[in-house]
Amino acid sequence: MSTTNHISTKWLGNMAFESNNTSGKSFKIDLAKEDGGDSSGLRPKALMLSALAGCSGLDVAALIKKMKLEVDEFHIETIANLTDEHPKFYDRVTVEYHFHGANLNEKKLQRAIDLSVEKYCGVMEMFRQFAVLDIKTIFHNK
Repeated sequence: MSTTNHISTKWLGNMAFESNNTSGKSFKIDLAKEDGGDSSGLRPKALMLSALAGCSGLDVAALIKKMKLEVDEFHIETIANLTDEHPKFYDRVTVEYHFHGANLNEKKLQRAIDLSVEKYCGVMEMFRQFAVLDIKTIFHNK
């Protein structure tokens, strides 16, 4: 059986919208002032990158917990190239996983990333349909 997500997005005037989430929370979407908006919300394409990092990050965080790995800090940098022609879309995306700590188990952390990228992260799979992905792991040993 498949799952269906239903999101409602309401126009607030000018170029702003409010969109709900299956979590019960909502957020505002808007354009920059130079594009005719009020710069009062998040940008749609940038939200896609946040969704990508968040989806994979949740997988990796769950695996860090499951494997009882020591990580002081973990963050993801997502850098995307936007095409020049309309409709503009991301054709290349680099996802950098940064781990900081004194006792990083690099092999297991890389395994956690690989599992997310290759098996668990549905947003990653969606991105694969339209973009070339470059996955990088950076260990910052203290």
